Amino acid sequence: MGEALHKNKKCTYEQFLEITKDVDRAEFIDGEIILQATPTLQHQNIIGNLLFQFKQYFKGKACKPFVAPFDIVLQKENEEIKRVQPDLFVLCDNFDITKNEFNGVPNLVVEVVSPSNASDDYIKKLNLYMKFGVKEYWIVSSKNKNVHIFEFNEETQTYNEPVLFSKDDSVSSVIFTGLSMELKSIFE
Repeated sequence: MGEALHKNKKCTYEQFLEITKDVDRAEFIDGEIILQATPTLQHQNIIGNLLFQFKQYFKGKACKPFVAPFDIVLQKENEEIKRVQPDLFVLCDNFDITKNEFNGVPNLVVEVVSPSNASDDYIKKLNLYMKFGVKEYWIVSSKNKNVHIFEFNEETQTYNEPVLFSKDDSVSSVIFTGLSMELKSIFE
């Protein structure tokens, strides 16, 4: 659900912070500012349904689910910072959240695809999350009513072939045993 602010024009992270200082929903990937559109009612409904299921599953556990707008700051040594706002994400163990941002890598990320940003979720963010080692990445398509789940392979440092859930399937997390829900319940 994003739109590049400056097509083919790169900027620094400092310029991004200055340009978007009064903007709540903006991402910064590879020198490009991506403004996030206001989510549709359908998009919000899907996120709400997922959050409800995730909250039930993670109740009393060390991991916690969170939803956008919330900044995730990703950085590798000698590389420019990346800043994203996943629709839903899970943090585990001793996570340190400051000033509405998390510096580090979530264990699980969920992005709900919108027609205006399909390539962001399927290409740009997929590669970004893979590069930083997000253990599990869900791409939820409201149009196709399906979910692709990508699992990070520590050995190859890439994502395995995605598992596709559709129609009457129950969606099951790869890394969280027992985190499962009927696909219908996500899109109702």
